[in-house]
Amino acid sequence: MSKPWTRTVIRHGILIMGTLIMVLPLWIALMSSTHTPETLFKEGLQFFPGGHGWETYKAIIGGNDDLSTPAWRMLLNSLVLGLGFAIGKIIISTIAAYALVYFRFPLATPLFWMIFATLLLPLEVRIIPSYEVVAQLELLNSYAGLIVPLIASATGTFFFRQFYRSVPGELMEAARMDGAGPVRFFIDILLPLSSTILAAIFIIMFVVGWNQYLWPLLMTTDTDYYTVVIGIRQMFQTINEGGDLPQFNIAFGLTILATIPPVLVVVIFQRMFIKGLVETEK
Repeated sequence: MSKPWTRTVIRHGILIMGTLIMVLPLWIALMSSTHTPETLFKEGLQFFPGGHGWETYKAIIGGNDDLSTPAWRMLLNSLVLGLGFAIGKIIISTIAAYALVYFRFPLATPLFWMIFATLLLPLEVRIIPSYEVVAQLELLNSYAGLIVPLIASATGTFFFRQFYRSVPGELMEAARMDGAGPVRFFIDILLPLSSTILAAIFIIMFVVGWNQYLWPLLMTTDTDYYTVVIGIRQMFQTINEGGDLPQFNIAFGLTILATIPPVLVVVIFQRMFIKGLVETEK
């Protein structure tokens, strides 16, 4: 039987190895972005920092010929998409779950399973009819067209329904005796109780919305609505098509910038995120 310190060393070794495996690609991208395109073209990816990091990120923020849209504009579009996607999905999911749990009507259970069945129809499956609807509503090249078709799904409804079912029914009876109606009970009591799971769902949905690629690529032809993910694809497409010396450093720098907002959201709400996931599993 191994000693406690041996098990501790093995566990920490596995943890450090896993961390290095996950962080290594990001580190190489960051270090490579600080070198000139000539260095990367001749010597390949770099593991140590170069002396051109300021020039690279200044070119990305200030504008680059290989980017049809400035980086700040793409980051703003991704931020709007991520926030709109997360907030819209939470609003729809909480209202749907509240109606399913607290309002007595005969078709509640069949309606829930109909909502749940939409998990089998992701956007990739219904992308043609979704595009047709958005085009007929004249929402192409708009933030509403980017966000609205993505926010209707059963994931959030399922989690909130399970949480609301764990709230004692006596709480609603007590609120009703104090004169609180359904809307006041939902806003003043139920939503504050749901703060941790709200934070957890918000983080997950924000990252999902931020990383959306196929739908923004399909419904945006105006470069003012390009997201940062489309910008990264644009950079590597330029690289693949040849021509002038590929701007590898710009592509790596844009990739690094694209990872910062989701990481900040996770770090800021880390405690609520973990607590929300634990409470969901109860």
